[in-house]
Amino acid sequence: MQTTSALVLTALISWTLFLLILMEALRIRFLFTRTVAPNEFRPDNSNLPPFMQRLARAHANCIESFPIIGGLLVVALLTDQTSVTDGLAPWLLLARLIQSSIHMASTSVLAANLRFYAFAVQMAIAVYWIWKLLAA
Repeated sequence: MQTTSALVLTALISWTLFLLILMEALRIRFLFTRTVAPNEFRPDNSNLPPFMQRLARAHANCIESFPIIGGLLVVALLTDQTSVTDGLAPWLLLARLIQSSIHMASTSVLAANLRFYAFAVQMAIAVYWIWKLLAA
């Protein structure tokens, strides 16, 4: 990878894909054990154990934020402004990994608060990037 921004963009895509593969691998296990019929899976996994529901939300959160975060990284790459995004990109990735991991691990009040802080870090970085990219 030529820039940190490109590396982080690829890592964000990889993390989202990892969560999807994990979810589908676990769904396959439900199929093989005949716990769930192939036509009974719900998009939010609401008819599956709580971990599967949290995994679905963690994956959905990645998908929901990607147009913003991924879009800003792509703009920086296409306009040769990665100097704007390179410095904070690893921190954004770390915050995303923390948010997803906490989401899968627990629904306690503390976990929800920590997950929100990790989300807030990502949004603050995105706002900063927008400001800097537009000012350039």
